[in-house]
Amino acid sequence: MKIDHSLPLEYSTKQNGLNIFGFWVFLAAEIMLFATLFTSYFTLEHRVGGGPSGTEIFEITPVLMETLILLTSSFTIGLGVHAMRIDNKKAMTAFFVITLLLGLGFLGLEIDEFITYIHEGATLQTSAFTAILMLTLGTHGAHVTFGLFWGSAILMQLKKRGLTKETANKSFIFSLYWHFLDVVWIFIFSFIYLKGMM
Repeated sequence: MKIDHSLPLEYSTKQNGLNIFGFWVFLAAEIMLFATLFTSYFTLEHRVGGGPSGTEIFEITPVLMETLILLTSSFTIGLGVHAMRIDNKKAMTAFFVITLLLGLGFLGLEIDEFITYIHEGATLQTSAFTAILMLTLGTHGAHVTFGLFWGSAILMQLKKRGLTKETANKSFIFSLYWHFLDVVWIFIFSFIYLKGMM
C-alpha cells in the first residue's frame, strides 16, 4: 500500500484515512446515544418520587476531582499523539500509560460515587430520576472501562510491533475516542451535576 510521507503517519495510507473517517461516523452514532440519554434525563430529572433529588445526593468535591482527572487525561493523550507524530515511541507510550492510569483513577472515583448513592437510597429502582442518572453515568463509565481495555491492547501492540502506520492509526483513533469521552463528561458535569446542585 502506497505511503504518503507528506501526511502524519496515522493518515499516511488511503486505508488509514478511511479508518479514521469510519470512526468519525461511529462517533456520530455515539453522540446520538448520549443525546438520547441526556434528553431522557432532562425529561425525568424532577420525577424523584419518594427518593432523593440531585441537590440531596450530588457533592461538588468528588465531581470536581473526577473532572480534573479526566480533563488531565485528555491533555496526556494529546501529548501522546504529539510524541507519536515526532516518532518518539518511548514518550508516546509513557503518555498513553499515564492516560490509562488517570482513566483508572476516574473509574475508581465513579464506582465510589455509585456506592455512596446506593447507601443514600438512590438506586435504579428508587425513582425515574435515579434510574436515568445511574443509566447515564453508567453508560459513560462503561465507555471508559472499554477504553481502558482498548488502550491497553494498543500499548501491547506498540510494544510488539513498534510504531507503524497501522499502530499509529489505531492509536490516533483511540485518542479520538478518549477525547470524545471527555467532551461527554463536560456535558455530564455541566448539565447534570452543576444544574442538579442549583
